[in-house]
Amino acid sequence: MYANIEMISLRPVLLVAGENAHSRYYPEDVYKVASDPKELIIVQNADHVDLYDQIDKIPFDKLTSFFKQRLA
Repeated sequence: MYANIEMISLRPVLLVAGENAHSRYYPEDVYKVASDPKELIIVQNADHVDLYDQIDKIPFDKLTSFFKQRLA
């Protein structure tokens, strides 16, 4: 399930999930085993599909902050 997580989490990891997503368990589980630096964002009142195209639910401010801080 977490094949190669040790290779991926050498780098900053950002995981995003909707509060009501049926797949929410997966990013939560990955977060537990990933190395730092890591961040998990749970978007309130959103399911999995909402985060594809519901502009008002996508946490652009948090995404921008993460990438500016970690990729600068």
